[in-house]
Amino acid sequence: MAEEIFPTVSLEIDGIVLRPLTEADAAPIATCCTDELIQRWLPLPNPYTLDDARQFCLELAPGQQASGNGVVFGIEVGGRLAGVIDLKRTDWRARTTEIGYWAAPWARGRGVIRRAVSRLSRWAIEDLGFVRVEIRVATENVDSQRVAEAAGFVNEGVLRNAGYIHAGRVDLIVYSCIDADLGGEGA
Repeated sequence: MAEEIFPTVSLEIDGIVLRPLTEADAAPIATCCTDELIQRWLPLPNPYTLDDARQFCLELAPGQQASGNGVVFGIEVGGRLAGVIDLKRTDWRARTTEIGYWAAPWARGRGVIRRAVSRLSRWAIEDLGFVRVEIRVATENVDSQRVAEAAGFVNEGVLRNAGYIHAGRVDLIVYSCIDADLGGEGA
């Protein structure tokens, strides 16, 4: 089987644009990734520097896409970076993938990430033929759980000791979305 690669695209929904990262995203990413909540739930370098952000934008994100393992998008609202969302842990043969995301502090509580998750999962399932998209969330990360549920993902249960954050090992709730879960456009 030939190696599969995600296409380079931009996706839109309700004034939100999911687009490839650029070098210009490094400074806002560096600022966001020093945020207390992002540092709490993601095992990112701490401190997170501008060099870390540049490496992410210019090497890690393009490398993820080139390898076929996933694709990374900046979430843009009104010309401003509102967060990052990606597909990762992709199994092309089984047609499964996982969504990960974080939101800039200013974008939280506005439905931006929910709509980005909805758009990305719809693209993966309807346009690319994936049969299952997952989100894995720490059991104590209630805000991220709300995003998954509001985007129409189904809670399937807890994966014990399956994740890690700076504080140590955590249990993860696994959510999934399949074709039957997709509601109307922009669900």
